[in-house]
This record gives sequence, C-alpha cells and structure tokens, in this order.
Amino acid sequence: MTRVVLAPDSFKGTITAADAAAALADGWATVEPDAEFVHRPMADGGEGTVAAFAAAIPGARRMPVTVDGPAGAPVDTAWLLLPPEDGAPRGTAVVDLASTSGIELLDELRPWDADTSGFGQAIAAALDHGVSRVVVGIGSSASTDGGIGMLSALGARFLDAAGASMVRGARGLLDLASVDLGALRAAPEVRVLTDVTNPLVGPRGAAVVFGPQKGLDPAGIESVDAALARLADLLGLDPSLPGSGAAGGTGAALVSWGAVLAPGAAEVAELVGLESAIRGADVVVTGEGSYDGQSGDGKVPSFIAGLAATAGATPMLAAGRISDDSDTSLFTASASLTELAGSSAAALADPARWLREAGAALARSR
Repeated sequence: MTRVVLAPDSFKGTITAADAAAALADGWATVEPDAEFVHRPMADGGEGTVAAFAAAIPGARRMPVTVDGPAGAPVDTAWLLLPPEDGAPRGTAVVDLASTSGIELLDELRPWDADTSGFGQAIAAALDHGVSRVVVGIGSSASTDGGIGMLSALGARFLDAAGASMVRGARGLLDLASVDLGALRAAPEVRVLTDVTNPLVGPRGAAVVFGPQKGLDPAGIESVDAALARLADLLGLDPSLPGSGAAGGTGAALVSWGAVLAPGAAEVAELVGLESAIRGADVVVTGEGSYDGQSGDGKVPSFIAGLAATAGATPMLAAGRISDDSDTSLFTASASLTELAGSSAAALADPARWLREAGAALARSR
C-alpha cells in the first residue's frame, strides 16, 4: 500500500489548501484505490495561514474585526485567538496580512495608494484583547508601502519635509522625511512568518521583485526602491536583512517594531506535524497556484521537497501553472493544471476538477 502525504499550499484566490489536498487524494484514488492518504494542508505566511492554525490547534477562536482594506474600503475579517500556553499565558493572536491588506482584496491594482493600515488595525485589535504573543503571516501583500501603514495604525508617525503626515501607500513613502516612534505601541513577543527571503532593497528587493505584481512600472520601481532605502535608514534597519523585503517591505517594518522573522513554511510545518507525517511516507505531493522562479525562496513546495528528500520519500508537485523559469528538478514528477485543462482560464474556473486530474496523473507517473 502506498502512503501518500498531501501537503499543498492554497491556490491563491481559487481553492483552499485543505480542499486542494482532498481533490488530489480523490484523483490519486482513481488510479490506486488502496492508497493511504495523510492530509497536511500547508501555508507559508501568506493566504491560508490563519486557516492552517485554526485547523491544527484545538480551542482556537476566530475574532471578527473590521479594518480598512488595502484600498481604504472597510473589510470584514478576523484574527485568530489561540488558547493560553506556557510563554503566552493570555493567549496568542494569529493575524495574516492576506485577509486584511492582501492583493486579493483589490478590484484593481493600486501600486501607489494601496497600503497596510488594515493589517496594523487587526494587530492593534489583538493587542487590545491583551494577548501575550502575536504571530503574523505577511504573504500576499497588495502594496509596497514599507509597512508604514501598519506602523501608523500602531501609533507611529511618518512625516514629510513640512512635518505633515504622509498620504497612504507608496505615494506617501516617496515624500518621507522623518519618523516619530514616540507613540508606537509596545510590542509583545512577535513572530513573523515570511514566505520569501528577499532583502528590502536592491535587485532582489521588495520593489524590484514584487513591485511589478502590484502594478509598479520601471520608473516607479526605481523611485520606491530608493524610498525604501531611506525608510531603512530612518528606522535604523539593515536593508539587506533576509525577509525584510517581504510584503512590500512590511517585514522590515515589523523588525523595527521588535519582531523576529521566521520561515513561514517551517513554522506551519512544525505546527501541523508535517515532518512526522512524512516519515515513512512513499510519496509527498505539494503544490501552489503558480510555481515560478520565486518558488524556491522559502515557499511551501521547495521546503516540502527538501523534507521529502531527507525522509526518503518521492516528492511530487501539482501547480496551477508551472512557469518556464521555474526549477522542477526538486520533484520526481509534476503536473500543471493549466496544461491539463488546456488553458489558464479553464483551470481557474474549476480548480478542484483539475486537481483531481493532477492527482491521477501523478499516481500514473510512479
């Protein structure tokens, strides 16, 4: 009997990690009905992080909150309250940026005006509740504001040359002249789950690598990269710190608040007991919506491929799309939903169907 561990990330905006794992299992079972399946849906700090914690920890409670979304419109969302434990006697809050200031919340890209205020407001709500620890996931950002929206919601002031508070987003970041942290709320223990290892600035920095996804053109990328360097100087931060470029520079802002950056995939994997599940498995299937050149920078598939290889299991990949610049050599077999469906539109319209097809294709590849 083949033991198959199913550990995909969510397919951003189309299907949850748990539903993706179920669809892959259904497809595999059409080829190998007696296979044993172990479900370990994953996240890496981006979309689905709160859901992964909610599924793994008994007694976790969703705490509703309304925040200013990335475009300024109200967003009804929630942070997660984990039960008290040693080191966190008043409980732990889990807050993700994706559900408060994420790119999926936008109707259209807003490269200059989107910001992270809502993320900061959700963190502030958790602090008001009195938690001892905060865990934040910072993938799927809509903005490149350097996290100044988040810090502003926590009491910091970012001022232009005239001493006036700046406007929202990267547009305001361009006018940054000084920072006032006098009213910034004290941070409890804060752990940041990052899905990338990029620094704040430079050729692998937040503006250059992720700015185009958020709508920045080449001139804008250059301007915002320089503005982020100025922000790092004003905050006394090392702009080359790995992970500081995550979420449009929000990683750097959190470090300035006193947070510790941690690889998101590894943290969630420990929580859900992934390593012990993989031990003794024959096959490990992982995946995400888009497997591309960035997928090796701390994201779920590359991390899980490493765990599988260490355990002597066969790593396989199912992805919505697999780009030409991606490295699939980590996997024994891979399946693209876009190729199976015949087009990206068809794959996006019914991801569960094509994940079932991917599961069957991977099973036949053994």
